[in-house]
Amino acid sequence: MLTSCGYVVATDEQVERFGADVFRCYLMFIGPWDEGGPFGLKGISGVERWLNRVSTVALAEPAFGTEDGTGVREMRRLTHKTIRRATEDIERFRFNTMIAALMEMTNGLTQSRDAGPVAREAWNEMIESLLLMLAPLAPHIAEELWQRTSRSYSVHTQSWPGWDADLARDDEITLVVQVNGKVRDRIEVAVGIDEAQAKELALASEQVRKHVGDQQVRRVIYVPGKLVYVVVA
Repeated sequence: MLTSCGYVVATDEQVERFGADVFRCYLMFIGPWDEGGPFGLKGISGVERWLNRVSTVALAEPAFGTEDGTGVREMRRLTHKTIRRATEDIERFRFNTMIAALMEMTNGLTQSRDAGPVAREAWNEMIESLLLMLAPLAPHIAEELWQRTSRSYSVHTQSWPGWDADLARDDEITLVVQVNGKVRDRIEVAVGIDEAQAKELALASEQVRKHVGDQQVRRVIYVPGKLVYVVVA
């Protein structure tokens, strides 16, 4: 394998040092798969730490409690959003962004565990989905964790997880507010916000008011779900 300095790195040495799955995931994570580029080991320890966190959280025995509506909804939303993202990414060979999504899911699992009692069903759904999505990326670790969590042999004979579109949908979106072409604020709004509400919130923003000042607002343009453009003179 060619480095940025033109040297050849023996991959066997890296596999022996870090393990096949860590090295494999690192190659997928360092950049778009179809673009190639020079190789370097900077950052491989981050991938190693992530896979260690996956193992820790998958084998954890969290405190299970009663069903908490908000907590369950957030856990299931993260699960189904990640399945949707990972499915789209793997179909397009975007392994780097797929791994980034699984890293976010791992962080979400850890935060849910540390926050207190979790709902058993939602927790098990997250763990199982994570391992299924991990399988094509880190086949050895995924298989070991699948068996150690008492699931039927083998992870590589299971179906790819599906997602619920309603659960994968965000409750909120971020609207960018521009004044005469310059970004002045970003506001969190409900997904179903209508045009009138979006414009009203944008004009009420403290940052927007500061940059509008005494100028006359000549026009307000709303791009659904993305942007409010304020024109002043």
